[in-house]
Amino acid sequence: MNREAPPTVQLVDEQGAFNEAGLDTFVKTVKLRECGLSYAVVSIMGPQSSGKSTLLNHLFGTTFREMDALSGRSQTTQGIWLATANDIQPQTIIMDLEGTDGRERGEDETTFEKQSALFALAVSDIVLINMWCHDIGREQAANKPLLKTVFQVMMRLFTPRKSTLLFVIRDKTKTPLEVLDGILRDDVQKIWDSVPKPAKHKTTPINEFFNVEVTALSSYEEKEEQFMEQVSNLRQRFMNSIAPGGLAGDRRAVVPGSGFPFSTLEIWRVIKENKDLDLPAHKVMVATVRCEEIANEKLSELAANKDWSTLEEDASVGIIPGFGKKLNNILYQNLSRYDAEAAFFDEGVRTAKRQILLNKALEMVYPAYQVILGHYRAKAFERFKKDFESLSSKNEGFAAVVRQCTEASVAEFDEGCADAFVDIAGWDPVKISDKLLRDIEAHASTKQGEKLVELVNTYENKLETALTEPVVALLDAATPDTWPTIEKLLVQETQSAASDLAGALSGFELEEKEEQRMLSNLQDAGRRMVEKKAREEANQALLRMKERFTTVFSHGPDSMPRVWTGKEDMKAIIWDARMSAVRLLSTLSALRLEEKKKSDHIEAALTSLLHDGSEPGSQIGSVTERGLTATGGQSALASSTWEGIAASDTLITPVQCRGLWRQFNREVEYTITQAIIAQEASRHRASWLPPPWAIVAMLCLGFNEFMMLLRNPLYLVITFVLFLLGRAVWVQLDIEREFQHGYLTGIISVSAKLLPTFMNFLKRLAEEGQQMANNSGLSNNSTISSGRSPHKHVPMQEMASYTNLSDDSSLNGDDHSGSLRYGQRS
Repeated sequence: MNREAPPTVQLVDEQGAFNEAGLDTFVKTVKLRECGLSYAVVSIMGPQSSGKSTLLNHLFGTTFREMDALSGRSQTTQGIWLATANDIQPQTIIMDLEGTDGRERGEDETTFEKQSALFALAVSDIVLINMWCHDIGREQAANKPLLKTVFQVMMRLFTPRKSTLLFVIRDKTKTPLEVLDGILRDDVQKIWDSVPKPAKHKTTPINEFFNVEVTALSSYEEKEEQFMEQVSNLRQRFMNSIAPGGLAGDRRAVVPGSGFPFSTLEIWRVIKENKDLDLPAHKVMVATVRCEEIANEKLSELAANKDWSTLEEDASVGIIPGFGKKLNNILYQNLSRYDAEAAFFDEGVRTAKRQILLNKALEMVYPAYQVILGHYRAKAFERFKKDFESLSSKNEGFAAVVRQCTEASVAEFDEGCADAFVDIAGWDPVKISDKLLRDIEAHASTKQGEKLVELVNTYENKLETALTEPVVALLDAATPDTWPTIEKLLVQETQSAASDLAGALSGFELEEKEEQRMLSNLQDAGRRMVEKKAREEANQALLRMKERFTTVFSHGPDSMPRVWTGKEDMKAIIWDARMSAVRLLSTLSALRLEEKKKSDHIEAALTSLLHDGSEPGSQIGSVTERGLTATGGQSALASSTWEGIAASDTLITPVQCRGLWRQFNREVEYTITQAIIAQEASRHRASWLPPPWAIVAMLCLGFNEFMMLLRNPLYLVITFVLFLLGRAVWVQLDIEREFQHGYLTGIISVSAKLLPTFMNFLKRLAEEGQQMANNSGLSNNSTISSGRSPHKHVPMQEMASYTNLSDDSSLNGDDHSGSLRYGQRS
């Protein structure tokens, strides 16, 4: 607010006395006489402690006294108070009326309420009718009798002026405002239709005298920010309220500001003198007071009743057989005592107060009834869980078990509700029953979910077992029909698993859509399993290619290991081995489960790698065909995707395939090289002997020398010794291996090793001779002493000599035959 609000003044006190002096002072303070017709009067009426003063203070910036909620709900505004709105144009006078239905004035002390309400309608341009949202549709709380009386008297006492009735709904609930608006307009119309009117106004519609408006506000205590925002929006409607079409109405009977004090005084005087607003009959008043006292006494007696206290305590512990009958008897006894004491008072008042007593008594005992039903609900729910666990283990249909257990549980609960039923209350246990059904449904749903997950996992595991090993074997075989076979296997196994799962799901009685979804998920799981294994194999593509190459390269068509004799077509063998690796790489490059012909162009593109002269291993001219080119295939391998293959189905991209091929060639190059070396060595061994013509010539030309050797045995001994010596040197130097790399290289290598070998050989002979001499001396001595022959040890010494010679030759000579044998095995 921009300025301080002027003080308030009490226009009419609680006794009905009009404050003329205070009104004159107020009019001078706010300079109302200077306003002419440019002012508006706004008043508010409604139940006591409904927040009228609070609303006015927030809406118009006034300073009316507000109720202190911490001190209890009591009358705050007494009489009629006056103030002016802060920062609202035109000048707006605010009247705060004493609340209706107040405890301080009593139930039937309504004369002042009617007087003040009639005064507000007669004086004000806008009347705010403050009411709680939950009171809409009620008779007294909605001020219907008060409005009816005020309308009737106003039509008779005053010339009606068109004013606005603005219903302000407080603490709005979830009910739409449009619905509340319709209810209030219908109520006002019914009140207007029921009011006796002068002859000239018999058919006059209500909109000739009143504009009915409805607005709603949130709870001030629970939603203060929202309340303040809504009040701020409502405040804007009071700006320029007297303008045409504004909230203040047509202003037909407005008086100038200078005549406002006299006009209000006269209107209050006429209202005070009117006899139609007198108190009700004394008999009714006495009956009202006394019946209310009796009802309060009986309610207190019920609260202190020992039988009720015992019943309430026992109910909190557990189920009480016959609870309904016991509670019904207690309530009937309490009402009977009320009827006996109030029998001679006015019947209408007595009956109304009896109903109030019954309602309050039922409100007191209802929590115990709910507790008892809660015990029955818990017992029935526990029975459901126990029966369900017992029956579900018998492999019966899940849905049938749930129905059977639910029926038994609900029957037990209904039996308990019948025992706890209170005749006088007629309470319906449907809410507790619904909660039991919700608990059962939630538990059954949880168990169903667990069993379905377990069932699906079981069939997925079976499907994985049926697919994993065959898929791996088919991918390893890498035949042209690998993927069609995998697809056929996948369809066959998934259909079988889906059929078995559908049979298992029949007992659950699922909706067809849900069942189809689960079967579809199982089929998708089968495809994911195949994809998973394919990706695992693709991640080991290099290892698989090397194994495939080695298998084809090192084994013949009969699957027997190759022995390199030098007669094999090495070029063709290498081509076949690499081609088998290409086929394997093509198989592992992409998933082809739906479209079987997608592998053709992939294999064609990868085959071009066999003609790429830049690949590792191509330096072996006898193996690689340098003249072949495959420009189209190589360009396809420069892409990151396969033509016609989705990215999700790609296992190895073309670029990755090219990199794998290069690495593959580098790693198999050694195997190829060793095989070629073994083949060349085999050729050399085959060509070591001289040609046949040379052998014939040597036999013819050396016949005389051969005969001479036969005639002279000494020459044979010498020749034999020389042969043994040459053989030992041959083995020691490994002549065959030395000459594998060429005659010149072999001669140089042998000449370098020849002299050290002879020296080592002679040294060994000397050591053996010395050892034999020593052993001979020892043997003679032993023979003399024992009488044994010394010649028994000679063969053993000779054998040791040959053994040492052989070991030495194997130690001093380089064992190069191993690499040849490795090459042959490769």
